[in-house]
Amino acid sequence: MNALDVAKAALETAGSEAEAVARVEHSGLARFARSEVHQPTLIENAMVTLRVVHENRIGVATTNRIDEAGLAELARRAADAAESAPADDTFPGLAPPADPPAVEGYDEETAALGPDDQAHLAAAAIDAGGDIPVYGFFTSAVSELAVASSTGLSVHQPMTDAIALVVAADENGSGYAEQTAWRAGGVDPTVVAREAAEKAERTRGAVEIDPGVYGAVLEPYAFAELLDYFSHDSFGALGLLDKRSYFTDRVGQKVFDEKISIADDALDPHGLPKAFDFEGTSKRRVPLVEAGVARGVVWDRATAARAGDGAESTGHAPPAELRDWGPLPSALSVLPGEAESVDELAELVGDGLYITRLHYLGVVHPREGIITGMTRDGTFRIRDGKIAEPLLNLRFTVAVPDFLRDVYGLANRAALVNSQNFYGERYPYGVMVPAIASKRFTVTGVGSKPGI
Repeated sequence: MNALDVAKAALETAGSEAEAVARVEHSGLARFARSEVHQPTLIENAMVTLRVVHENRIGVATTNRIDEAGLAELARRAADAAESAPADDTFPGLAPPADPPAVEGYDEETAALGPDDQAHLAAAAIDAGGDIPVYGFFTSAVSELAVASSTGLSVHQPMTDAIALVVAADENGSGYAEQTAWRAGGVDPTVVAREAAEKAERTRGAVEIDPGVYGAVLEPYAFAELLDYFSHDSFGALGLLDKRSYFTDRVGQKVFDEKISIADDALDPHGLPKAFDFEGTSKRRVPLVEAGVARGVVWDRATAARAGDGAESTGHAPPAELRDWGPLPSALSVLPGEAESVDELAELVGDGLYITRLHYLGVVHPREGIITGMTRDGTFRIRDGKIAEPLLNLRFTVAVPDFLRDVYGLANRAALVNSQNFYGERYPYGVMVPAIASKRFTVTGVGSKPGI
């Protein structure tokens, strides 16, 4: 059964006002550690979430038992939950029928990759790592999303994605690289491994640096992580309505450097395209920041109904397990700039830091966009406009609006950086950003040396 068959079967079993969201996954993940393939993971799974409506009382249940008995039990649990739930007078109703846009995002060759192919591509990364042990994985998948509703809504999208991620590390250094695409042909594990290994070689002999505010170049890996964490509160409508968003009372105002333009664009074929959200509402491109000016946030049906005043869903309803977060961006992209290379960005900084990757991030103050964490797997000093000696991993606390308020420049090419974590159901998404050079990156201390 494909995802739409599962959703329709669950809806038919419910026999009342209801919505079924089905997800089907066929994936493989070939891990490697110390340059040896191990822990291959193969997943064949289908999951369906049923939302039943009884006079504005909502009941939700989920199962991966999709036979007749399993779906009957699902419908019973959802109905019982609805009967015991309080009335929700703000419920906007189930989504009406939709005609989602045609998007790319599915590749037959990627869908056909099997465990032997995935292991072969992982082995290619190992071979390309050279003398430094490499850790990481190659993974590819077909995932499907379908939504069917008693309103007559019926939508279905199959998606493919492939990711190669490598950390090259020994006792004296470490480097990181990855590639993500919806076509496996757009991912070269050998290139990823060489980039990680070369970075690891350059991190040997890392030294300390004093805490302080530095100019900094962030590679796409680091910039994507910083922007993703900032977006959870500030680019979603629930954060705006609850007044925890940095955009609260700032929409229409200049908030960042005029070089910064940010959108959420799930229709972009260079990303991981999506046609509709988890309510079946068609996706839209949403301008979030244009030339430094805050333009808006992403919406789902619930937040749009709460806001009123003509607000509409932009196709950003999250899956049931994330519904408490409200609508979330899932296809962030930053408009590239003019710099030809990271070396050119380093010249713009002059004296400061070059950062490959951020890790252990945490949001300290959502309203002000303050995020803390550590740099990792490739942190360097910039001296006289050149990337110079390696540094220990650094602790940082950054107000993202300050970081984006004075920008020296951005690279002229954007990279798609994976954002899914593989702990739950597969739903490919990422952040597409260029490397960036900023005037303000606050270092609060030093941590461990690069390496294992």
